[in-house]
Amino acid sequence: MGSAPSKVEGNRNSHIFSSLVSPTRAKCENPPSPPPPPLGDDQPPPPPPDAIEEAAASVSAILNPGPYEHAAMDGKRLVSLDTFDGLRFDINKQLSPYMAVVHSFWLGTTMIPDGRNKTYTFLTQIADDSGLLLSRVDFDRGSVDGRIHQALLGGLAMGKLQLGLSQEGQGDQCLAEVDFGGLTWTGNLKYGTMAGGMLFGMNYFQSITPRLAMGGEGMYVGTNQSLMSNYTLKYTMPAAGSEIGEDLETSKENEAAVPTAETPSSMMCLNYNTGQQLISMNYKRTVTPNRVTLGAELSCSLAELNKPQVLIGAEFKLTKSKVSICVDGEGRIQSVVEAKLGMGQAPTIQFAGEVDHVKNVLRFGYGLNIDG
Repeated sequence: MGSAPSKVEGNRNSHIFSSLVSPTRAKCENPPSPPPPPLGDDQPPPPPPDAIEEAAASVSAILNPGPYEHAAMDGKRLVSLDTFDGLRFDINKQLSPYMAVVHSFWLGTTMIPDGRNKTYTFLTQIADDSGLLLSRVDFDRGSVDGRIHQALLGGLAMGKLQLGLSQEGQGDQCLAEVDFGGLTWTGNLKYGTMAGGMLFGMNYFQSITPRLAMGGEGMYVGTNQSLMSNYTLKYTMPAAGSEIGEDLETSKENEAAVPTAETPSSMMCLNYNTGQQLISMNYKRTVTPNRVTLGAELSCSLAELNKPQVLIGAEFKLTKSKVSICVDGEGRIQSVVEAKLGMGQAPTIQFAGEVDHVKNVLRFGYGLNIDG
């Protein structure tokens, strides 16, 4: 009788021990079951739109084409070299962060229209973020030229005033202009006096695609009561060898590389002048960015289709020097060599030469530009 309770107690203890060491979990310790799938075809609501993504998608890949007057400038500078003869000496002095003066001497030249063989001009420039003041005085001729550029309407437009005064008074001129534009276009209005008559003009330049831009200009000259107009078509191409990831933007529409304002690019510009019935085409090819650039110009008058004019130019940039050369269809050769004599604001020396075999003209000049 005394051994029965101890036997029952031993069985109870062994049952408790086995339940503790058993891998089976109690019902309350099991993880909760997943929620049931949604009924029907209802989908979860989409995430709210991102304001930054919407703003980025709304930005146009079409860039501002720049002023109408500068449409063909990149190509023209390669075939319109600044050649001179004699000695040209320029001294640039920075008086303050906003003001600079230039003393310019030109000696022993035969290229001044009034027959002088020397000239001295004094130039003063004051510039800041909102505008520009510039004046140039020619003491030998007794003439003064001035320009005023001022931002208007908080930078939405740029007002320009150009004055030219001389002792004779016959060539005096005054021209007022207003430049304005938007994200993909630019415009200009001008009014003034020139050659003793009134002058009215306006131009408009519009980007059609990221690479194509077109525009036109109209002008009325009161001296001969004539209307003049010209039209321009410009196509820009990315330069060969430029890094797409760093120098090119990608159009959202066609994922094509689009040259930006800072990217070296090639371009083709076609212009038609109705007054002169002249068609001209400028072409610039960037062979190696910031190293080798080629250019060409072809112009032809509709009245004389058998007398076209051809100009071919090239520019080579080295570490401290630059070489430019131009050859036209009549055999005239022009060349300009610029070299920096040191680092920083070191003087720059120039050598210019021109050979015209048809007219038997030989010119040579050298110059020195000193920054202070």
